[in-house]
Amino acid sequence: MRIETDLKLGFKDVMIRPKRSTLKSRSEVSLERNFKFLHSTTIWTGIPIMAANMDTVGTFEMAKVLAKEKLFTAIHKHYSPEEWNNFLKDVTPDFYDFIAISTGTGKDDFAKIGQVITANPLLKFICIDVANGYSEHFVQFLKQTRKQYPDKVIIAGNVVTGEMVEELLLAGADIVKVGIGPGSVCTTRVKTGVGYPQLSAIIECADAAHGLGGHIISDGGCSTPGDVAKAFGAGSDFVMLGGMLAGHTESGGELIEVNGEKFKQFYGMSSTTAMDKHVGGVAEYRASEGKTVQVPFKGKVINTVLDILGGLRSACTYVGASRLKELTKRTTFIRVSEQENQVFTK
Repeated sequence: MRIETDLKLGFKDVMIRPKRSTLKSRSEVSLERNFKFLHSTTIWTGIPIMAANMDTVGTFEMAKVLAKEKLFTAIHKHYSPEEWNNFLKDVTPDFYDFIAISTGTGKDDFAKIGQVITANPLLKFICIDVANGYSEHFVQFLKQTRKQYPDKVIIAGNVVTGEMVEELLLAGADIVKVGIGPGSVCTTRVKTGVGYPQLSAIIECADAAHGLGGHIISDGGCSTPGDVAKAFGAGSDFVMLGGMLAGHTESGGELIEVNGEKFKQFYGMSSTTAMDKHVGGVAEYRASEGKTVQVPFKGKVINTVLDILGGLRSACTYVGASRLKELTKRTTFIRVSEQENQVFTK
């Protein structure tokens, strides 16, 4: 047993200090980024905000809306190959720049993504997603996927430490998902005691990834547009959103009416709800590590997207960043006192 005494911070523990700026308007800020990847030859251009690969968020309907705004969707892994084929039969080639097919590491998963990619070879992104990215089995699955698909962009996670980011990049990942436990419907930290404050995880993992020419995604913990700005300011290349995109027309989850008010169901993918739905229940050797909540129905997701993008542009103007790429270079975080934190998070 050992104890690390270095300070670790989450989004609520800091704010971004404003700096002098020559920008006259938010309209002068460009949120688009261009990325070249470590293993794939694909060059990507877009706004690096992603819908999470949860079946209440990463839906085909969500992808259609976000792609129009040049935002990305990691489509959840529970669609069948037939559903994928029907969905993709009418899309334009540029649409493939903004979607990933997601997969677990089970015995049938590799065959399933093979079916989908064989029928739809224009798919460019594969998201290998597990709760615990530290297992040797996960690393071996990643290596197998890279060998089979040498030119695809592979997203892999989740981890929270620099050394594991480096291992995944060297094993074949182009982008590593960073985050264990920060999500609003994730209970891993409560059930297991395992986790890492998200802001510090981003800073440390981005440093490790960028040293090797890789990229990271901040996955989880963002509940406001300001949190998205902090994630980019900390060095994340992409930011993945779950709860902020839940509860919309295009989101998954059952629509419920309570006392005349509409809600949509939102749950973690390790929750009892998700496991009952997809794998026949929670296995006796494990515990549910997610919860199910009712999110007020928010209508069309485009309104939320524009609000997030507006807040991000505004953050850039406060520090004088004319491009999103410059935000991390111009970000100085200030720690928030406990008293101020309580006021700030209400």
